[in-house]
Amino acid sequence: MTYVEDEYLMLSGIQHFYFCKRQWGLIHIDQQWDENEYTVEGQLLHKKADNPFVKEKRKDFFISRAMHVSSEKLGLNGILDVVEFYKDDQGVRILKKRGKWRPAIVEYKRGKKKSDHRDIIQLVAEVICLEEKLKCKIDESYLYYLSTNTKIKVEISDTLREEVCSYAKQMHDYYEKKQVPGAEYFKNCLKCSLYDICLPRLSKKPRSIENYMQHAITEEGIV
Repeated sequence: MTYVEDEYLMLSGIQHFYFCKRQWGLIHIDQQWDENEYTVEGQLLHKKADNPFVKEKRKDFFISRAMHVSSEKLGLNGILDVVEFYKDDQGVRILKKRGKWRPAIVEYKRGKKKSDHRDIIQLVAEVICLEEKLKCKIDESYLYYLSTNTKIKVEISDTLREEVCSYAKQMHDYYEKKQVPGAEYFKNCLKCSLYDICLPRLSKKPRSIENYMQHAITEEGIV
């Protein structure tokens, strides 16, 4: 299955979807958003990384910033922080550049390496988009974490590619139905900028009116 441009969803949303489907739904379906210190710091970091007028190049290396990409396969589009190009005879040809070049994405993150795969999933989705744009295969790319000043290489495996395709399809299914996923409560919920909108403790397991009334009657000692 492929998607047309009018059906594309935001590429960055796949990270939200992996981390919390409800957070993604509130942002991308209900158009809910709020700021906190983490979102502001992240925006400042990406504003610097995405500046297309900041150039860096050497004889066998150059950087492209704020590159627009999309994928018919995933139905996603967005902007890449940084793409590094290395001179390589096995690479691809780039407009106005001599020779062939091997691309690798560098996705910038505010914090440190996560215990889950949310950042990796976003990076792999970005790679699939860039592969479609450049008509090439990219075997590895990178995550850069500001707080620890570390750059981590990620191997783009077939398993990760399949996982990304599955998440993208789920996103489109929810979006087509305009259905915001139900809440789950995690220890990190309090750090989410949408906590007061989501109210995960209240909405995780809603009780029926009948059960609620039965509980209230029992508490009052009526039965």
